[in-house]
Amino acid sequence: MSSRYHEVYDGWVRDPEGFWAEAAHDIDWFKPWDRVFDADGGVYGRWFAGAECNTCHNALDRHVAAGRAGQVALIHDSPITGTQKKFTYAELLAEVNALAAVLRDQGVQKGDRVIIYMPMVAEAAFAMLACARLGAVHSVVFGGFAAKELATRIDDATPKYIISASCGIEPGRVVAYKPLLDAAIELSGHKPDGCLILQRPQLACDLAAGRDVDYAEAVGAARAAGRGVECVPVAATDPLYVLYTSGTTGQPKGVVRDNGGHMVALKWSMENEFGVKPGEVFWAASDVGWVVGHSYIVYAPLLHGCTTVLFEGKPVGTPDAGTFWRVISEHGVVALFTAPTAFRAIKKEDPQGAFVPRYDLSKFRTLFLAGERADPETIKWAEQKLKVPVIDHWWQTETGHPISQNPAGLGLLPVKYGSPCVSMPGYDVRVLDDAGHEVSRGTLGNVVVKLPLPPGCLPTLWNADERFFNAYLAEFPGYYKTADAGYVDDDGYLFIMARTDDIINVAGHRLSTGGMEEVVAEHPDVAECAVIGIADAMKGQVPCGFIVLNSGVARDTALIEKEVVGLVRDRIGPVAAFKTVVTIKRLPKTRSGKILRGTMQKIADREAWKMPATIDDPAILDEITEALRARGIGV
Repeated sequence: MSSRYHEVYDGWVRDPEGFWAEAAHDIDWFKPWDRVFDADGGVYGRWFAGAECNTCHNALDRHVAAGRAGQVALIHDSPITGTQKKFTYAELLAEVNALAAVLRDQGVQKGDRVIIYMPMVAEAAFAMLACARLGAVHSVVFGGFAAKELATRIDDATPKYIISASCGIEPGRVVAYKPLLDAAIELSGHKPDGCLILQRPQLACDLAAGRDVDYAEAVGAARAAGRGVECVPVAATDPLYVLYTSGTTGQPKGVVRDNGGHMVALKWSMENEFGVKPGEVFWAASDVGWVVGHSYIVYAPLLHGCTTVLFEGKPVGTPDAGTFWRVISEHGVVALFTAPTAFRAIKKEDPQGAFVPRYDLSKFRTLFLAGERADPETIKWAEQKLKVPVIDHWWQTETGHPISQNPAGLGLLPVKYGSPCVSMPGYDVRVLDDAGHEVSRGTLGNVVVKLPLPPGCLPTLWNADERFFNAYLAEFPGYYKTADAGYVDDDGYLFIMARTDDIINVAGHRLSTGGMEEVVAEHPDVAECAVIGIADAMKGQVPCGFIVLNSGVARDTALIEKEVVGLVRDRIGPVAAFKTVVTIKRLPKTRSGKILRGTMQKIADREAWKMPATIDDPAILDEITEALRARGIGV
């Protein structure tokens, strides 16, 4: 079908407030808004000022009342523990009611903060929804974060209560959460009133007398008693949650998400952007600790009346590179949203895609990739093996939903490899030079969004309006700074080439490391790659490439490295000064799959660096250091 995108986007441009008021009709409001957008509210304005609502009501209660009580709402699929459990909308509502009753018994009220420090279990979603039901503000901290990182978040959010579990489970190891939680509470200046602890059978823990409550006992008693809690009305502009971005450089930033605008934007995105209808099965293979987990595991699918999958596993190793196809097949998933790094891991283990035909993927329509740049080779591989559209899209923790996207629900636009397509309604994306002037089409610059940001984006940082303004709005007045670099082509397609930190200056030429990575990834033996700029006395900076080879490649690595250098010189030219390629076993990444290029660059430049709080495996940085030293770099 032809795409309605341009017609819809132009409609938003002509009447932004009318556009969002129309979208807001899909949400239940306890009290309508006084103004769709209050330009004088908050730091840059607030959406749906004066309205009252409740996010849990819209995610659960209204669907039960409207006939979805018996539809499966949540599927917990855990290949790590070998268990699966399904909850209908009615069953999910009963679980959330029981947990909300327990939290209320513990003194949690509207406006109180609750930290959720949980693995990928269904109870993590129950906890988020129970907080929303009470009007409390949840702050999910990625399970397994070190005690110091958790402590900084406790001190910033000052939670009334903490919900946690005895352990998390990774392939081949059990991570004890309770000692980390106990140490964090000891380290923090703020002390919560208590903790609700889910005991997992893989590793039980001791409960602190007078502080800790057993989840199963307390919630089980409330459920057996059929206890219910009415949804507490909150202002549309009240916070639903605070989600902390990484605190590797100083104090972590608490991104605030409001209730009203968040619901409107996420509900609209499910059908129009992701092309998913109520009643269908949607799977975001992320973690509830990240923004994708908040937006597209828990809230958006449930607001839209979908079935959502909460997956405790990995794309490879639980048990093999076919686990994603197994989940899609068993649960009838119509759309999968995951990070490109997951597909690179699958492609590395199963380059021929041998696992794909073993499963019935007949209901599967679309693959969505986001979280980092999706290199064209990975997209082409996924298209070829899955035979469905593969949609690269781009957004941030701060925005909560896609900035740019190929909108499946409005009709797909032609794909341009390397581009996350076009701006979505609500986002007026511009590209500026460092002085704040717009650059011509096709010119690399600072990607910004003209204010105001649409509903669902952060209105501020937790208790830090001035910090929010200085971090995001001050550098380019009238615009939100994404801190990404890229360009817009003549057709309005956006190309995100790198974080602005990853634009390197080689003898006066501004070059994108992301552009070089695209070329490196084209080599048939390369599974994954990263390019960083390292200091050079003559040129200022020169690029250094790191490559991970596909499984089963037995060719001479020196020859492969030479071929990669030749590829970049042919495609980008000698101006790139691309001469160094280092073959490594694996790339250092965060637990959400982002490559730690900044840390690699500091190691290469012999700069002081701190262990990133979100790193998946610290030992990889030792491997990187040794590989660089073997080349005489960083010594």
